[in-house]
Amino acid sequence: MSARSRLPRLARTLGAVTGAALLALSLAGPASAATHTPTLDLSTQPAAADHHGQPDYYVSLGDSLAAGYQPNVGHDTDVSYTDQLYAQLKQHDPDLVHIKLGCSGETTETMIDGGICSYPGATSQLDAAVQFLRAHRGHVRYVTLDIGANDVDGCLASGSIDLACAAKGIATVGVQVPEITAALHAAGGGRPQYAGMNYYDPFLAVWLTGPSGQQAARLSATLGVALNGAIEVGLKLGGFHVADVATAFSTLDFTDQATLPGVGQVPLNVARICEWTWECTPYHDIHATPTGHAVIAGVFRDVFRDSHRR
Repeated sequence: MSARSRLPRLARTLGAVTGAALLALSLAGPASAATHTPTLDLSTQPAAADHHGQPDYYVSLGDSLAAGYQPNVGHDTDVSYTDQLYAQLKQHDPDLVHIKLGCSGETTETMIDGGICSYPGATSQLDAAVQFLRAHRGHVRYVTLDIGANDVDGCLASGSIDLACAAKGIATVGVQVPEITAALHAAGGGRPQYAGMNYYDPFLAVWLTGPSGQQAARLSATLGVALNGAIEVGLKLGGFHVADVATAFSTLDFTDQATLPGVGQVPLNVARICEWTWECTPYHDIHATPTGHAVIAGVFRDVFRDSHRR
């Protein structure tokens, strides 16, 4: 059975678990928070660092996490996990060049069809990546991806969740993530190492609001598995390794305790969200801090290291 023939059944299954929208909605954030316009010119390429000829490339795709949005400055920055991962990879390959394509507010649909960020010579982020991968086939070493959270953005209105909207969003993730990963792998061929991430759960911060918030946090962590499950299936169908960011953030660990300054003992997963995102700051923002981005970069680095050893 082909991957495409399995997708409608997968979408129906995931669409039924609409509660996973709690996680995705919290990660989506406002699509207008940071409008990033990459300036990749597909007609040119960065010059080689030395006499060895064409350099190797790291191509990163995704949403505001890949773009590096930070609420304290209100725009995309170079503290993203993609930038930090690039710095680490470059230590072992000085000629490595980073092609950073992430777009704040990107959904799976806009990644495929365009509409938020502009890419000279391309119709969308995916089209820009595919063109670059084809033009530099054999010279791309790494491809990373984060996408899917913004697909249910807009399903929260007046404090309530539109379940039909959420179901549609999760079903879309189940269908379009495999299309994205398959297109990237087909364009890049067998040389690159491909990895995509699942998501942490910033909604866990509601634990600090009291008993009702603690109940909501537990529900969010449990139901969020469905959204990450959809993303992970899509990654694997396209030949991508999974960067398990959810586990790195201890998303399901309500048992172990940690001391949160100014608060006291809280579950480890709640502490991680407060320490590694902007949720528990006056910004009340879901994006990872520079420290959180460093954690995410480390997960990707370990995935590449492990896959290289196989």
